[in-house]
Amino acid sequence: MTRRPPLVDAAAAPSTEVHAPASWAVGLPSVSNAMSYAVGEMGAARALRLLTKLNQKDGFDCMSCAWPDPDHRGMAEFCENGARAVSWEATQLTVPTSFWAEHSLTDLADRSEYWLGSQGRLVEPVHKPAGSDHYVPVTWEDAFRIVADRLRGLDSPDQAAFYTSGRAANETAFVYQLFVRAFGTNNLPDCSNMCHESTGSALGATIGIGKSTVTYADFAQADLIVVMGQNPGTNHPRMLTALEDAKRHGATVVAVNPLPEASLKRFRNPQTVRGAVGRGTDIADQFLQIRSGGDMALLQWVSKRVLEAEDRAPGTVLDHAFLDAHTLGLDDLRRHLADLDEQEVLTATGLTVAEMDELADRYLAANRVIVTWAMGLTQHRKGVDTIKEIVNLLLLRGNIGKPGAGASPIRGHSNVQGDRTMGIWERPPDAFLDALAAEFAFEPPRRHGLDSVACVEAMQRGDVKVWFSLGGNFVGAISDTRAAEAAVRGTDLTVQVSTKLNRSHVVTGAEALILPTLGRTDLDLQETGPQFVSVEDSVCAVHATHGPLPPVSPLLLSEISIVTRLARAVLGDDGPVDWAGFERDYDTIRDSIARVVPGFDDFNARIRHKDGFVLPHGPRDSRTFPTPSGKAHITVNDLVPVECPPGRLILQTVRAHDQFNTTMYGLDDRYRGIRRGRDVVLVNPDDLDDLGLADGDRVDVHSEWPGEPDRVLPNLRVVAYPTSRGCAAAYFPEANVLVPLASTALDSNTPVSKAIVVRLERRATDR
Repeated sequence: MTRRPPLVDAAAAPSTEVHAPASWAVGLPSVSNAMSYAVGEMGAARALRLLTKLNQKDGFDCMSCAWPDPDHRGMAEFCENGARAVSWEATQLTVPTSFWAEHSLTDLADRSEYWLGSQGRLVEPVHKPAGSDHYVPVTWEDAFRIVADRLRGLDSPDQAAFYTSGRAANETAFVYQLFVRAFGTNNLPDCSNMCHESTGSALGATIGIGKSTVTYADFAQADLIVVMGQNPGTNHPRMLTALEDAKRHGATVVAVNPLPEASLKRFRNPQTVRGAVGRGTDIADQFLQIRSGGDMALLQWVSKRVLEAEDRAPGTVLDHAFLDAHTLGLDDLRRHLADLDEQEVLTATGLTVAEMDELADRYLAANRVIVTWAMGLTQHRKGVDTIKEIVNLLLLRGNIGKPGAGASPIRGHSNVQGDRTMGIWERPPDAFLDALAAEFAFEPPRRHGLDSVACVEAMQRGDVKVWFSLGGNFVGAISDTRAAEAAVRGTDLTVQVSTKLNRSHVVTGAEALILPTLGRTDLDLQETGPQFVSVEDSVCAVHATHGPLPPVSPLLLSEISIVTRLARAVLGDDGPVDWAGFERDYDTIRDSIARVVPGFDDFNARIRHKDGFVLPHGPRDSRTFPTPSGKAHITVNDLVPVECPPGRLILQTVRAHDQFNTTMYGLDDRYRGIRRGRDVVLVNPDDLDDLGLADGDRVDVHSEWPGEPDRVLPNLRVVAYPTSRGCAAAYFPEANVLVPLASTALDSNTPVSKAIVVRLERRATDR
């Protein structure tokens, strides 16, 4: 029996409880929570059927992260949040037709993300006419006609933008970008613009490809793994199994983060006796509680220590054979780091010389090193340069292109990397566009389009009039919430292709459509029979995913059906692309992908292998670097620490344990000790003393940006928490309101969500 949606919005009036943070993660409580949620959402039989197929070679891929799958898989090859993501999507609860008459947009705009997502699966297309405050059901034919009429009525294709969530499969992403470019624009913003764009920019500039240089097997072969700016226990828990395996094989793990995270202290693997009833495995051998934004300074410090060790014992520290054959820029780095200011590094990192030197000694002692990171590094003003410094450090001792070593960005959405491979990018390379032109006999647009932040700015100017979103929750995820919402409301039409309600459905243009779609768990039956799609994980492995469940409504269309039918409505059936053929048989899409996208030769045959296949990667496979010089680039990057005036804190946004991106499964963050609410700001107790505040005070959080009024997140409960001194944390997406739209990373234009200068003002009622 599936649960009913809440009658009241519990998240709107939380009664937050604060407990001591956990000292370990996962264990049997994680199993209990996952199963309770799964059975509550799906029922026992449906839950058993789905979870035994999750991440299996003959099953379907989890939508909650892009962590790679091991060659040998257990019966339960999923984590707690993966089970909840599947249960959230596969619920049998549906939004009834009566819902749309009962709830105006004015009403829904006051509801929380948690309440919206709890209403069940969307099962019919709905339309909000201009001037109306309600959605009303429409036919699919009318929905496609409305979108087609608005798109064809634009003065230029560039007045439309087409957003993509990282959940879209490879085949979906390919036909989507094909339609958008056949329509005439490169306005293809996506969720990677807001998370790992800094990674792609940095790796592309230094090694020639913006993807991980490691495989899953490399973790078990590493001597040292440096985990930077991430919380695996909540955001990608299956990584903990790989770290535990690495520890068992003798690896050392160092955690670098402003917050102590329970999963990097101790992991209790519920699939082992030691984890289920014993102590589990201590993960981090060293924890560097860095000041937010100080990672670049730390990396430069360690690289300088490596160069100094080489000076003391020439020829014994650096990998000269590798450096001479495969890199450029070593001498420039030497000169630059010779002038590194010790006090500036100490201030930027908040660490001691002894702590940083301990990491340097560990690096020097290790032959095979992996550095792995997530958004704690990418969402900074100097995020791109920080990742370039990771590459510098790895290159010095040849830690790219050998087993057990490399650069390992951890992606979020299950196919965000695959979407980029398939051409979801506002700045496509000419080689990709040339291949599209050859395959489909049309000339795609060459002018670069708009990324996510630039799209909001274009909406503000009135330059983007139609916003089409294939999945995701753009309004909830983007920075500067109030500015973004005002910009979206200024458009003529917004269209959302979705499985469930979220904030983006209630913040609309003058006219709006919601187009309900099949999920990852749903059986996709087309004219030629059942279809499957594919995804690419964080280590460039591509594999098939088969939805097993009958859809909850016969009205649901697959994402590919929606895109191809829209293309036919907008472009007609007499063009060079056989859109109807693509919908009938997804093998035809894969045949085109094989001819357009490098590495996908013989796609249809290889994707049917139970293990899928791994895309070629020059730096990883053969130490060949597809840069203009043909070599990896050691770079010089100026250190610019985050400035924080007296009486201010550096705030970062974080996710709670009961959420995936903007999706809320509940209101707990149990590893951090926060229950039944999200209205908190975490602050070091010593900083609270300095600010004249106490645990439990209610405050308004103000972010300051030169020349603009304060952005305010009101009425948060202060929680005394062991953050790094001078740093604070609040939950994403609520704290997005504090991130100025103009505050973005250099080169990547990623919102700076991990270094927001804020002040805390006690609420007037508390004075």
